[in-house]
Amino acid sequence: MRKLRISAISYLNTAPLMWDFEHGDSGHHFDISYTLPSGCARALAEDSADLGIIPAAAYTQVPGLQILPDIAIASRRAVRSILLVSRMPMDQVRTIALDTSSMTSVALTKVLFEKWLGGGRTFTPLGPDLEKMLAHSDAGLLIGDPALQVDRSQYQTLDLAEEWIRFTGQPFVFAFWAVRSAALREADPALDLAAIFRHSRDHGLSESNLRAIVREWAPRLGLSQPTVLSYLTQNIYYQFDAACLEGLQLFYRYAAEIGALPPAPELRFVEPAKIPAT
Repeated sequence: MRKLRISAISYLNTAPLMWDFEHGDSGHHFDISYTLPSGCARALAEDSADLGIIPAAAYTQVPGLQILPDIAIASRRAVRSILLVSRMPMDQVRTIALDTSSMTSVALTKVLFEKWLGGGRTFTPLGPDLEKMLAHSDAGLLIGDPALQVDRSQYQTLDLAEEWIRFTGQPFVFAFWAVRSAALREADPALDLAAIFRHSRDHGLSESNLRAIVREWAPRLGLSQPTVLSYLTQNIYYQFDAACLEGLQLFYRYAAEIGALPPAPELRFVEPAKIPAT
């Protein structure tokens, strides 16, 4: 048995998920590193991590994963942190710079244009620097904290979660915890991963801990405390419920149909640890 290696994301929206690992005792049971969303997927694929907050798109590309149940980074309304940004009206956009930090939002952008907003766009991967993106392309895709920091009064913007919901009526799942099946066989069998990560989320979303997260992150991002609080409590949905599962499967189907992602394998979830009877 050994410690599992966690690859986590240092974004505001993951702070509630990491509460027990950063403020409680759960971190002692794991080795934790931080990276970008695309980096989490790469770490699992390269066996440099056992468990990570992976972009939903990564599940179609990294074999041998199981999903921790009940926990997601999703949205049932505008998400505010996944934005297409331009200086021109969106119906005039022909070239789009895609944030290299992202996998899922890149595929979502392609799905939205191919299915509903009009195909024939040219996509180019670029780092998340808005000025460089707009110097190169008509629009830029930004995710995470850089998107939250955009002054939307100065640009034309599309909230990609809002667009997805408008066209499909389904929530959108951006990311979830996943673990390599091979690593599960090497971990302590009494370790109830599903419960540990669910409890961390629940503790992070408690009123007092949310206030602490807001106090830490608002000055870090240059945003007001009410803005950060409303983002965490109204724009991000942290449950992986039946509606989210349906929305995720629809996204996988559409992304495969247009060639943005390979066909998704069957969704496999980690089972709760079996506690021996005494």
